[in-house]
Amino acid sequence: MSEVSTVRGPVAAAALGRTYMHEHIFTLTADVQQNYPGEWGDEQARLDDAVEKLSALAAQGVQTIVDPTVVGLGRYIPRIAKIAERVPQLNIVVATGIYTYDSAPFFFEYRPPMPGQPDPMTEMFVRDITEGIAGTGVRAGMLKCAIDHHGMTPGVERVMRAVAQAHLRTGIPVTVHTHPGSRAGLEVKRVLCDEEGVDPRRVVLGHSGDTPDCDHLAELAEAGFVLGMDRFGINLETTFEARADTLVEMCRRGYAESMVLSQDASCYIDWVDPLLLEQLPQWHYLHIGDDVLPYVRERGVTEKQIETMLVDVPRRVLEPSEPAGA
Repeated sequence: MSEVSTVRGPVAAAALGRTYMHEHIFTLTADVQQNYPGEWGDEQARLDDAVEKLSALAAQGVQTIVDPTVVGLGRYIPRIAKIAERVPQLNIVVATGIYTYDSAPFFFEYRPPMPGQPDPMTEMFVRDITEGIAGTGVRAGMLKCAIDHHGMTPGVERVMRAVAQAHLRTGIPVTVHTHPGSRAGLEVKRVLCDEEGVDPRRVVLGHSGDTPDCDHLAELAEAGFVLGMDRFGINLETTFEARADTLVEMCRRGYAESMVLSQDASCYIDWVDPLLLEQLPQWHYLHIGDDVLPYVRERGVTEKQIETMLVDVPRRVLEPSEPAGA
């Protein structure tokens, strides 16, 4: 079985263990943090806090997390590497890609793809995967792009196609931030899979659990996608019960082999006012273990299904596939 790139180096896919497929460590607005760092506070205190929270997660039995923090979300690998060294019991898989709901970053505005040449974005993504990120030697083990209710804007489409090309060249899987309320997954299918040729079995449709529409989720699962039931604890526009009951129903319908679980939590996120965070008391790394799994067990989800969603499917997704034409 092949190996998966993590912050501390390659790990056999069979050794990944219980895996959360969408957990950030720090979610930051990089320009704001660089120019107005007051809220961030002391760097060492932030690192210590992250080590404490991730150590508690590892103590709960989680062995691997995927951190899909890319350009647009404040990725800074040297900081993550320091944390990884202090939490050796937890594998951290990092990602490459660009996070936007609308335009591509201005950096690429006058660096368009030239006829017959790969997009400069693709080259950057491939380099992160094959050589390492920003001279750290840490290789990305996941590709990331996004589409929200704004739809398939030109910028979103360009990033998505660049991610597709990087996937085909490297075999690294793809995770996509989606907006299931507007059925964005169908647009992902059209561009990423139907037109660019990415196997949907190599694609996680993030935030699928934001909708209770199990018929729509079943449609995506039947198309081959992996559904990210990955926002447990974010209960502003929904409830804990609605998220958990959707998971229960999808398991009842036989789709445990098409789902992965997470909380989309962070040790620190500057996107959300601290007062609003107080309204989200379950939004943390331990929520699935403490609250979600006991709830769904009581409603018929089996230990085998839990093992499938937390171990088997993540292992299958994260294990690199053969690059196209290899």
